[in-house]
Amino acid sequence: MEEEILKKYRKAGKIAAKARDFGKEMIDEGVSYEKVVDQTEKKIKELGGKLAFPVNLSMNEVGAHDTADINEKRNIEPGLIKIDVGVHIDGYIGDTATTVPVKTKNKELVEASEKALEKALDMIKPGIKISEISSRIESTIKDFGYNPIRNLTGHGLGQYDLHAKTKFPNIETELDYKLKEGDVFALEPFATDGAGKVIESNRTMIFKWNDEKPVRSREARKILKMAKGKFNKLPFSKRWLVNDISKLRLNMSLRQLESINALYKYPVLREAEGGIISQAEHTVIVGKDPEITTML
Repeated sequence: MEEEILKKYRKAGKIAAKARDFGKEMIDEGVSYEKVVDQTEKKIKELGGKLAFPVNLSMNEVGAHDTADINEKRNIEPGLIKIDVGVHIDGYIGDTATTVPVKTKNKELVEASEKALEKALDMIKPGIKISEISSRIESTIKDFGYNPIRNLTGHGLGQYDLHAKTKFPNIETELDYKLKEGDVFALEPFATDGAGKVIESNRTMIFKWNDEKPVRSREARKILKMAKGKFNKLPFSKRWLVNDISKLRLNMSLRQLESINALYKYPVLREAEGGIISQAEHTVIVGKDPEITTML
């Protein structure tokens, strides 16, 4: 990897880690979703980074893709709260998450995902198969008496590419890809006391550019242009658009763009049986001495 690119990955990872911990400190019962998400996103910008995706704040049975909505009214409740942060520098991404117990004794579930991540990172080296690491993640979580989420995976990272083609499953897999020096991955074990599967809910607040499509609506054209240009084809929040487009026209335009596959949507994901979910995540650069960019 070129030194200049490596520096950008390092900077993105360091900012993401600082923002993650900044947001974590705000999490407590009764604190608004809007405050945690908004202040953490502001912190990323203050530190010199750009948002690789909206800050995710997922409570209890929610696994991913939840964030503050327009005029968000929710407050944090007791349980396990996941905060997931993504930062990029010129498209090179740092992606990290942690789980915060709020007035709950269910801390062993947090330990299960953290220990699975720790053991997975210890195995990172050129030549090892993803299948070997995935098996270790699954066995570690099951040793705690919980289930890994089988349809949420870690993922490769590329320039302006949050989910590069190589996945990193959290369960035993036949994927025989061997890690190469210079590969960049976000490893993110999810553990649950439920079924081990997430399903889509009917709420969507995060989208990304998918394809250039002709649209008649001026507002829809504006959103598509921003999705491709301002947001660099990376995921963005509906909340980020309210200063440019009225709420009524915004929702109509998003539905129109989604219906013609101009935008890709990220529905909020929930555990299939309502189980509680924990998450732990770091970004790592594969090398003879693997580098975890999101660890302070």
